[in-house]
Amino acid sequence: MVRGPARTLLSGLTAGVLLILLGMSLGRSSAAGAPPDRMVAVGDVHGDFTDLCLILRRTQLVDEQNHWVGGSATFVQTGDLIDRGTQGRESMDLLMALQTEASKAGGNVVPLLGNHEVMNIVGDLRYVTQPNYAAFADSESEKRRKAGYDKYAAWAASHAESLAAIKQPGVPASEQQWMAEHPAGFLEYREAFGPNGKYGKWVRQHAAVAEIGGIIFLHGGISPGLTSMSLDQINKQVRGEIDNFDKTTEELVSRKVALPFFTIREIALAVQLELLQQRSANTAPDTEYHNRLVRLLDFSNWLCMRDEGPLWFRGYDGWSDEEGGQRISQILTAYNATHVVVAHTVQKSAHIRSRFRGTVFLIDTGMLSTYWAGGRASALEILKGGKIIAQYLDGQEVLFEKTNAAPSDAPK
Repeated sequence: MVRGPARTLLSGLTAGVLLILLGMSLGRSSAAGAPPDRMVAVGDVHGDFTDLCLILRRTQLVDEQNHWVGGSATFVQTGDLIDRGTQGRESMDLLMALQTEASKAGGNVVPLLGNHEVMNIVGDLRYVTQPNYAAFADSESEKRRKAGYDKYAAWAASHAESLAAIKQPGVPASEQQWMAEHPAGFLEYREAFGPNGKYGKWVRQHAAVAEIGGIIFLHGGISPGLTSMSLDQINKQVRGEIDNFDKTTEELVSRKVALPFFTIREIALAVQLELLQQRSANTAPDTEYHNRLVRLLDFSNWLCMRDEGPLWFRGYDGWSDEEGGQRISQILTAYNATHVVVAHTVQKSAHIRSRFRGTVFLIDTGMLSTYWAGGRASALEILKGGKIIAQYLDGQEVLFEKTNAAPSDAPK
């Protein structure tokens, strides 16, 4: 739940150089057949494993040992399992286990991409906590850190002239500074979220948006400008952007332009240096490689990274009733859907919010209450007959019923 991470990161790069250089399984998007008898959606968890387990027990999806007891129910988690809180790894492990258990019981667990999952894929780690890194550390971590620094120092030395020329700020000036920025577990964490890592492989299988029984689930929202794309096209483009990122960074590493554990800022810096090198070379650059580098440097405009994209959009929270009612009607018509369920924007009331005559539900209630003061765990329960209920650890409230002529949109 941050705004424009790519823009923030790019602002730290040398503006003049950037302008010159730029001048040069996901899951299924829809579920076939009849809707499940019961669906449960949970929004941003942000490493609050304890409250995640409690709300799953409250909604009778897991037992006291956190094993699936939801039968044929469908559980949708709309992204941002990780970052900020201290138990992101435990939260991912739980959903991975529940996917297997639910499938055997005839149920379904559908984890979706949030903006924080994509941030971790590309190496924007501003919201990763020290305990998150520590959870990946082992007895060999100090040895890996020393080897990692030696590789970084050799990389910096080989690019010393170019780094000095562009006056790039933020490059660690000493081993002490580098070690402080790369605590125990950092290198292992980056590897685990890589394309071949345990969590990297899993997260890359997630869709950005899912439609189940006429209800659209996603992290941020579908902006009016995206309705020319089908849900499958949205998922395909997001998946393609991540695939292209992986392929380009893999080539950068193989060419010794970047190191495997580089963050997105360091990757962007390495791309700058590589493109500057191409400009100064006497031979024509590899056009395909050059174009991939320029596309990577423009990551703030990727669908999965831009503010109007499905993982970042906040319009459903901010639109007026009149403006939003018209726009949501157009969006639902475009996808032949009845409701949209989104998270990403914490609701100040710490209640799930129904908007636009019960067509939109905003389900991020700040589960990580140690970060969001007054926040609490919640889940949206959707029953086959059309009844939609907000579930909390201490109670519930009906938000929508098909028999209601005018469901309440008032924030609680």
